[in-house]
Amino acid sequence: MKSILKLVVIILFVLPACINAQDNQIQQTQIDVVYLSSDLLEGRGTGSKGEKIARTYLAKRFGDIGLTPKGSNGTWFHDYSFKEKTNPHEAIGTGREVHTKNVVGYIDNKAENTIIIGAHYDHLGFGGHGSLSVDSAIHNGADDNASGVAALLNLAKRLKNSKTTNHNNYLFIAFSGEELGLFGSKSYVNNPTIDLSKVDYMINMDMVGRLNEESKLAVYGTGTSPVWHEILDKIKVDGIGGIVTHDSGIGPSDHTSFYLADMPVLHFFTGQHSDYHKPGDDAELINYEGILAVTDYISEVIKAVDGKGKLEFTKTKEEEQKKAARFKVSLGVMPDYMYDGEGMRIDGVMDGKVADKAGFKKGDIVIQIADVVVTDIYKYMEGLSKCKAGEKAMVKVKRGDEVIEQEVTF
Repeated sequence: MKSILKLVVIILFVLPACINAQDNQIQQTQIDVVYLSSDLLEGRGTGSKGEKIARTYLAKRFGDIGLTPKGSNGTWFHDYSFKEKTNPHEAIGTGREVHTKNVVGYIDNKAENTIIIGAHYDHLGFGGHGSLSVDSAIHNGADDNASGVAALLNLAKRLKNSKTTNHNNYLFIAFSGEELGLFGSKSYVNNPTIDLSKVDYMINMDMVGRLNEESKLAVYGTGTSPVWHEILDKIKVDGIGGIVTHDSGIGPSDHTSFYLADMPVLHFFTGQHSDYHKPGDDAELINYEGILAVTDYISEVIKAVDGKGKLEFTKTKEEEQKKAARFKVSLGVMPDYMYDGEGMRIDGVMDGKVADKAGFKKGDIVIQIADVVVTDIYKYMEGLSKCKAGEKAMVKVKRGDEVIEQEVTF
């Protein structure tokens, strides 16, 4: 079996050049996702052997596309190290020292400014910190974030071959260390290989492989430049049934590092699902046509601002107005980040957790926790912050036209 698996690795490593010649984007996207999320890479844990195999693959793909190395010392790799956090509340990590690398490629159009396009390639390895599974098993991370990396590679090829969108240079970064705390993007911002004052804006893709039946695409960072809402409202792409926008430049992915360095950002996301941070996030569940629809949309965004000069940066107001409350209890549900109505719609219920015991279901909309009326995800977190483990609280959900009120114990 091991020899067969090794043969599969060799085939997958060589095939991209053949498929590229046929210009078959769907097949190439599948190859990238299947390879990166295969068991052979053992979940691409930060600093692991599997992650090293992944970045070797990515450097080869960057080279095949025709990018120029733009990492440390003229290589593909941007080296850095960090100390892992032993708990999520540590400001500075005190755990094991991790040595790893971002993968960086460049298109030099001899332009004044540069667009950064990124996606993280690390995942959770065999689980542990960050996993939502009780089992120690390979977490392949097909959606999180082999899908984003496949979109990154697709965009790199498109922009390398473009005859029109050449008023900027393009820097492509596959980040490591995202799952442990955005370490790869923070490291790049602190030790860049280009002049960051010449960056026009940054685009990030994280979990773009599960475009659902509604075909809604979430776009974060739309308040980081005045131009974003103006152009996004006009873009129409086959396969994208609409967008759900969020102004905030801060979120749990690598765009945050660039926003905090005063750059306009956009982050693309197709939604949470029940396989998030679990061993079941596998390649056969990916919507490959959906990934290409997302890259079509991003391509249109790039075209819409190409040649318009450096974008104006604006700070968003979430730090003051929508600061996430700290909470120590959970309902045990997956929020539906594609929902833009009033309340917090449940996208998944975890077995045996508080919501499951209360009889709540996928599609229910949480409208009140204790005395907090839930109007959005931030009010949902505020409601949780007012509850303590072991306490009882009344939770109201809307199911269709019915309002259900249930006492729960956290």
